[in-house]
Amino acid sequence: MSAVATQSAIHTGRRKSCWLGTPEIYFRKTIDNSRLVKLEDPRREREMRFFGFALCCLFLLVMGYALQHFRAIEYGYKIEALRSQREDLTNMNRALRLEEASLRDPERIDLTARKLGLQPPQPGQVLRMDNATEPGAPVMASVTPVAVISAR
Repeated sequence: MSAVATQSAIHTGRRKSCWLGTPEIYFRKTIDNSRLVKLEDPRREREMRFFGFALCCLFLLVMGYALQHFRAIEYGYKIEALRSQREDLTNMNRALRLEEASLRDPERIDLTARKLGLQPPQPGQVLRMDNATEPGAPVMASVTPVAVISAR
């Protein structure tokens, strides 16, 4: 029992005692490295060159991939914009063709002419350019080329 009593006394003593150790004190010490000389290590230098070259190659590969990726996205947007523009132009073309067809409608032209007070043409008043092959038919005016001769 005496061993148990001493252990309990030690535990109770530790709990009650305050810390009495010495504090750690650090002093600043300047180190002079001016006399040190760096030794050349050709193996390490070769390894660092190879590592730098590998990093440059990796960087170029990543940048090439990124450039292609972003160009593909840019071209996709351009293609979509051109498709939209083509669709708009197709719709406008369709609308203009419908408008042209409605404006060329003979019934609409006749109705508009009657509203303006115009009368149908009299026989012989309309000359068709297609029928100018008949010998006695009137001929439309045309420009004939003029030959210029210079006198020396």
